[in-house]
Amino acid sequence: MWFKNLKLFAITQTLDWQEDDVEQKLAEFKFRPCNSQELSTMGFSSPFESGSTLLHSAQGRIWITLKKQERILPAVVVNAELAEKVAQIETETGSAVGKKAKQDLKEEIIRRLLPQAFTKNSFTHGFISIKDNLVVVDASADGKAEVFLAMIRKAMTSLPVVPLSRTSIQGELTNWIKDSAAPSDVVLLEEAELRGQGEEDSIVRVKNQPLMEDEILNHIEAGKFVHKLAIEWDESLTAMLEEDLSVKRLKFTDVVKEQNDDIPKEDKLARVDADFTLMSGEIVRFSQWLIKTFSLDQD
Repeated sequence: MWFKNLKLFAITQTLDWQEDDVEQKLAEFKFRPCNSQELSTMGFSSPFESGSTLLHSAQGRIWITLKKQERILPAVVVNAELAEKVAQIETETGSAVGKKAKQDLKEEIIRRLLPQAFTKNSFTHGFISIKDNLVVVDASADGKAEVFLAMIRKAMTSLPVVPLSRTSIQGELTNWIKDSAAPSDVVLLEEAELRGQGEEDSIVRVKNQPLMEDEILNHIEAGKFVHKLAIEWDESLTAMLEEDLSVKRLKFTDVVKEQNDDIPKEDKLARVDADFTLMSGEIVRFSQWLIKTFSLDQD
């Protein structure tokens, strides 16, 4: 349940959402499994592994889960059947099968095979903290986050948000290394990605190497900027912080996770609730630190 990636968005207008109303509106777009002729379906599901509720709230932070189911029909299987069918027709008729006829055959094969295909489920988690004007999506790609936001907009008719940072923070990240100017609550870990500014960007990836060494500083002096930087923040989490303020490979430290060790693992609902409360609180705190550190409230 612990988020592994963060896409952060600022709420730009006051939201007057009541939890019961949100639950009711999400229910209109509740997840349902694929039928025999559907390639995929998507809808809201319980944030817990089981249960009927479509949201969970803690400390005013609303946890929402989007579930997607896809039928797995490998292209190699479809194409093999298509090639066999085309060869059979051409042998029987002595004529080449045209492009449109091939497409029709392909669609027929897909319709026939779909009911036999396995299904794969995937989940996108996120939470909305209205009091903090913040939306957080556990996604590594912009497209996945946008799908999550779009589904909430569809259910709620509106979700006015913008990315938390609309400008690159590469200059600040670069200065953290170049000028040894990292904030006092940040430890720079031994991993980064630097890029040049030419038409064809040169890329240098550093791993398991101290970032203050001359080799790295020489790349910066040559005009490269830090696009990704591994950090530890406030003894609470480690992550790869990217120049667009995306957060990847997020891990919470034992100092954080151990706070819920007194809750029995057998009491799954209580543990999930406590973990979400703890995790989301730390993410909000980290987001507020990002806003202050990079002066995002002045964008």
